[in-house]
Amino acid sequence: MSILFVTGAGTEVGKTVVTAAIASLAGGRTAVLKAAQTGVADGEAGDAAVVARLSGATAVELARYPEPLAPATAARRAGAPPVRPRAVAAAAERLAWEHDLVLVEGAGGLLVRFDDAGGTLADAAAALSAPVLVVVQAGLGTLNAAALTAEALRTRGLRCAGAVIGSWPAEPDLAARCNVTDLPDVMDAPLLGAIPGGAGALPPGEFRAVAATSLAPELGGTFNAAEFGQRLLA
Repeated sequence: MSILFVTGAGTEVGKTVVTAAIASLAGGRTAVLKAAQTGVADGEAGDAAVVARLSGATAVELARYPEPLAPATAARRAGAPPVRPRAVAAAAERLAWEHDLVLVEGAGGLLVRFDDAGGTLADAAAALSAPVLVVVQAGLGTLNAAALTAEALRTRGLRCAGAVIGSWPAEPDLAARCNVTDLPDVMDAPLLGAIPGGAGALPPGEFRAVAATSLAPELGGTFNAAEFGQRLLA
């Protein structure tokens, strides 16, 4: 698996930290492609810079728009060209020639529009037949959003690689604890990790250690969803 797309079941769910965690454990030559950065002005550090700091991976930002809106809207309001799914796929393919793993981080959810023609991250993944990892919230309301995202992937013939909880609370409530068991069922895909809240503020070495215990073997770590869930409900 040389190219993996990372999307969210919503906004502000921890996509960047999860992407950085995967990159920090990948070893070899790893690149991260931020398809469209919104809500960050020129000269400010965006998500790609966060991933590079935490993981040391090569980080590339394909497009940037200053307003915190969907990429298509942000591009239109900025009078700037939109980033199109074909361009995202082509950039990922170029990076894959020189790297062992390319992680493509989207903006918001799977079907957020990149351009006025309705192009989305799903279209970019489909162009490469690449699997998609879904980052989800921990608590109440996440099951519906996660199920809808997984269904959208199946409808488009895309493989859902699994789900990762992007910010696991120090004191999870009942909904969060139950979601660990329920997410694989509603998504028909494995739970591949739960990143502790606030992990993105750690120094790179400590961050990597946390990532190693918070991601499943498929992503380079030792996380076991069944054991994690059993401890929570004991």
